[in-house]
Amino acid sequence: MRRKDMIVAGVMSGTSADGIDVALVKIGAFSRNFRKSVHGRGQEYPRHTIALLGHAQFSYPAKVRAAVLQAMNAGSASVADLARLNFVLGELYADAVLATQRRFRASAELVGCHGQTLYHQGRAKPHLGKRVVATWQTGEGAILAARVGVPVVSDFRPADMAAGGKGAPLVPFLDYLLFRDSKVGRVVQNIGGIANLTAIPARASPEQVLAFDTGPGNMVIDALSEEFFSQPFDRGGKLAARGQVLESVLARVMRRSFFRAAPPKSAGREEFGWEFARDFRRRCGRAAAEDVLATATALTAWSIADAVKRFVLPGPRQSRFTEMIVSGGGTKNPTLMGMLRDSLVPLGMELRLSDELGLPSQAKEAAAFAVLAYETWNRRASNIPSATGAKREAILGKLSYG
Repeated sequence: MRRKDMIVAGVMSGTSADGIDVALVKIGAFSRNFRKSVHGRGQEYPRHTIALLGHAQFSYPAKVRAAVLQAMNAGSASVADLARLNFVLGELYADAVLATQRRFRASAELVGCHGQTLYHQGRAKPHLGKRVVATWQTGEGAILAARVGVPVVSDFRPADMAAGGKGAPLVPFLDYLLFRDSKVGRVVQNIGGIANLTAIPARASPEQVLAFDTGPGNMVIDALSEEFFSQPFDRGGKLAARGQVLESVLARVMRRSFFRAAPPKSAGREEFGWEFARDFRRRCGRAAAEDVLATATALTAWSIADAVKRFVLPGPRQSRFTEMIVSGGGTKNPTLMGMLRDSLVPLGMELRLSDELGLPSQAKEAAAFAVLAYETWNRRASNIPSATGAKREAILGKLSYG
């Protein structure tokens, strides 16, 4: 039985803290496929129609970006400033959604807002007599709902963590819907501040999907570009292209426990933020700035290829992983894309952009949270336990009404 189509706005702010992505997505669910969950109980799995109506990007004001980055790395912070930042971001998200609706002459009936991650700890640690996991995505959903005038689903990650998962990655739900293929195994790689992959074997069921963070994406590159060249990022990869990769440094860095740890695993600025960037620069010694930046760029490419080699390709032979589909801000860096393409050749994999399959690379994560919000609105689980490590499926997010 056909369901009513719904226009949903997805809102995403990544770990690079460079701004806001909004995707307007028209979603419909038709006849459903019946599947069994990891617990053996029956559950309906929807077959969606997903159409991107428009995508827009908005930079944070410089003072807001500085406040976000400071909050991410603060050993201590003012509670008042954090509370105010929550409301400021809610206002900025609303401005972005309203501007996107005007630009594309379409009105959302629902908003899915990821928010801005300030802290993410996927592994339990002792605190006040308990062992707890913790995450914090800020940006007040109630403000967004009031300004836009429609319900908002926000704060997606805690429900998965309450079910025993790491709260990340969540985008594999969209990856599975859009990129599953009957003949080809695909690795869907996103390169934002952090890089993460979704491995989808040919003819995969949801329980066969593997997903995890592979390491730094643009985060270390951006930090070093800012330090050496006073540029927020290496535009077009031109600075790194002038340098030489310090392979001995890469070999030492790749021995870090994060890269060797088996999935599920997630990362953030706690692993690859400013402290890591400073240590990385120190390891490079007196090398030229361009060489340091080239080596940081190679780290992203090498760590992605190494993750595929270690944790994806040893899977069942019938998986036949032959394609990597890349999205995210990293696709704008030709030097990084060239290094990644070269790293995939020994693995027998072809690199493609998600644009080739109908979804602009810059829009994918925002579109994912539109789809996750749609699932929540329809009271359906949308985490993938094999990706997050959760013990059960969970309906994600919290609702605010306009």
